[in-house]
Amino acid sequence: MKFGLNFFPVFSPDRKTAGDYYREVIDLSERADRAGLEHVQTVEHHGSPYGGYSPDPITLLAAIAARTERIRITTGAVIPAFLHPLKLAGKLAMLDNLSGGRLDAGFGRGFLPDEFDWFDVPMDESRRRFDEGVDACRRLLSEVDVKIEGEFHSFGPVTLLPRPVQQPYPPFFVASASNPESCAAAGTAGHHLQVVPSIVSQETLTEMIEGYRTAWAASGRRPEDGRIQIKYTCYLAEDRATALAWGEKFENNYIEQMSGAIASWASTTSGAYQGYEKLIEKVRAYDFEDSLTQNKVLAGTPDDVAGQISWIAENFGSDLSVSVQLNPGYLDHEHAVRALDLFTSGVVPRFDA
Repeated sequence: MKFGLNFFPVFSPDRKTAGDYYREVIDLSERADRAGLEHVQTVEHHGSPYGGYSPDPITLLAAIAARTERIRITTGAVIPAFLHPLKLAGKLAMLDNLSGGRLDAGFGRGFLPDEFDWFDVPMDESRRRFDEGVDACRRLLSEVDVKIEGEFHSFGPVTLLPRPVQQPYPPFFVASASNPESCAAAGTAGHHLQVVPSIVSQETLTEMIEGYRTAWAASGRRPEDGRIQIKYTCYLAEDRATALAWGEKFENNYIEQMSGAIASWASTTSGAYQGYEKLIEKVRAYDFEDSLTQNKVLAGTPDDVAGQISWIAENFGSDLSVSVQLNPGYLDHEHAVRALDLFTSGVVPRFDA
């Protein structure tokens, strides 16, 4: 089992400035690099306290790449529907070069109606734009004299510069929120997988992961080559009561900010997002204690969190890469640094091969 950090800024500017947040993320990434963690990753969102400090993950990851030496640099994820594939592929190629070939390129479809409105992209086109954009990036990164004739973009022939360090192209990941069919499609295509267990049942998550592994192997690939990143928020302290108090506080902050970001689902329907109109009531029904009991959030002492990760390994596989967010919400940086120390010294060594 491997471990890394994920960063998802969920707070308003009155809680923490963008500059302070970026400095804290870079500092944690440097520490994670020195501690031997596998990866750091961050998300793409726009225009609200729900992730809005990270409108371009590649920019932040480039800064992290400049300050680290070996840790993988992961987009978790970029949204092809919001950027021309020639531009997106070029930015990814630059990041692969700036990091010395450490890029893992994660792609997501997006799910917030306001973001699609702001970019003037119909939500019903999101799946087709995603598929076309990811395939165009793959071709641009791995081929020369590329000619694209798609539904949304037609251009070329063009040879992308710079060429990526990793050949034929950096590892691709597909982020899936709740769709087992999307996970299976990623496996068939030879892409790796990113999942977030906080918004799905254990049964659905099992179906997603098993469907991916089955599709990956059925395509003639070695099972051990398929990589799965599973993302958790983690509240870690020497004292269990302190960790749980942070968990309840910052999970409630997350729900508050997410509720604002998804409010437009009350007046939005899309055939490409079946059931998402019920997302608001699902978020409102969130309960920290239930989530903790179901191991959808990690919280407690190093012993507690290690026990939860053991449960994850038993139920979803020991070949996962567990990606933890240790600075959720507007948690003070000193507490996040201590949490990282506890994680790397008191949790990770228990899972060393």
